[in-house]
Amino acid sequence: MKFFDFLKPKPNKFLTMLVEQTSITVTGLELLTHYLKKRNSNVAKQISETEKQADEARRILIEELMNTFVTPLDREDIFSLSRDIDDILDYTNTTVDEMEILDVDPTPHMQQMAELLYEAAKELQLAVLRIQDKHLSVASEHAHRAKKIENRVEATYREAIADLFKGPKDIKHIMTMLKVREIYRHLSNAADREDQAANVISDIIMKTT
Repeated sequence: MKFFDFLKPKPNKFLTMLVEQTSITVTGLELLTHYLKKRNSNVAKQISETEKQADEARRILIEELMNTFVTPLDREDIFSLSRDIDDILDYTNTTVDEMEILDVDPTPHMQQMAELLYEAAKELQLAVLRIQDKHLSVASEHAHRAKKIENRVEATYREAIADLFKGPKDIKHIMTMLKVREIYRHLSNAADREDQAANVISDIIMKTT
């Protein structure tokens, strides 16, 4: 180890763990985009495994948080951001779970929402990375982009619901409509958590500057 390495500040372990969490979430949402192009039980299993990996990462972060007396960031912000990131992947997993259980086929609206969720997750990951390397104005831009993408998800959700409930034909069609609506809700909930995560990131930036 070089002498000057001792002078370098130690990396913030909580930001490192949050980067890992967002990275796992990005992977899970990328898998969701593949699943919604063509339902595949193997991809569904991969999403489930990714969600378990994310849960483990969060458990480790929470334990570290409990065992650390003084944290470099607000303790509640670390906890909230970790929870919101975890919830994004939870809703990703429940989306796929219910599609498998209820035998729901993907729709173009689902595919569009998933693509947007994936893009927003990448923005959240970049925001945390930029906080980690202290480029806070850039981090703020990424958080803002994530919120703008979330607005597009919600617009797509409203359009999807409007299209879904146009002229039910029979009881079987109504049952299908209700199943599909639940899937849309899971995707919309994932978007809500992305918005919340972006808000927490903005709070962290504000408190850091």
